[in-house]
Amino acid sequence: MEKEFPILYSFRRCPYAIRARWALLSSDVDVELREVVLKDKPSEFLKVSNSGTVPCLQSSDNIMDESIDIMIWALKKNDPDGWLDMPDEGYGLIDEVEKKFKPHLDKTKYASRYPKIDSKISRRLAIDYLINFDRKIKGQFLFGNQPKLADVAIFPFVRQFANIDINWFNEFQWKKLKDWLDFFVGSKMFIKSQKKFDQWRLDADPVFFP
Repeated sequence: MEKEFPILYSFRRCPYAIRARWALLSSDVDVELREVVLKDKPSEFLKVSNSGTVPCLQSSDNIMDESIDIMIWALKKNDPDGWLDMPDEGYGLIDEVEKKFKPHLDKTKYASRYPKIDSKISRRLAIDYLINFDRKIKGQFLFGNQPKLADVAIFPFVRQFANIDINWFNEFQWKKLKDWLDFFVGSKMFIKSQKKFDQWRLDADPVFFP
């Protein structure tokens, strides 16, 4: 009897999906990866995901629509780098970034979607948030000299903002933020997490990750 793997519906560039794949890489938990094209979502995915968003993980006994839940699920199985060993403050930071930074990120990056919003104001608010976030980095990472769940969960969003104008971001006088981000995007794990896969089709051979 063939082993059944959990199924991860993912999209390579999505920051939520990126952090889920990082947890799977770190924990070495194997899944069947199904790459979703957001403009052409397969019906099989929409039947599973209540939100219709990636990532979504379908296991034999559960469906997880939240990327943080997927990360914790994987790391509770195997956490060799101790990412879950972090202060409760880390969970608060993850939540704060999603509520206070990401809306300004979206209104800056996808300005055409928000015609009534001044993207310059959104960009300024995003920068102000990151200046404050920069001060929270203690040592090389948020909680010392080893990355934790919060670092990994947050960096994809900072990367997305940086890539709007990477030259400006690199030249800005951050105290630690640039080096913090460079650690992740310059790593072998980032390269592995960003491997390209063809759009999943029902008749395609299964693809396994990591």
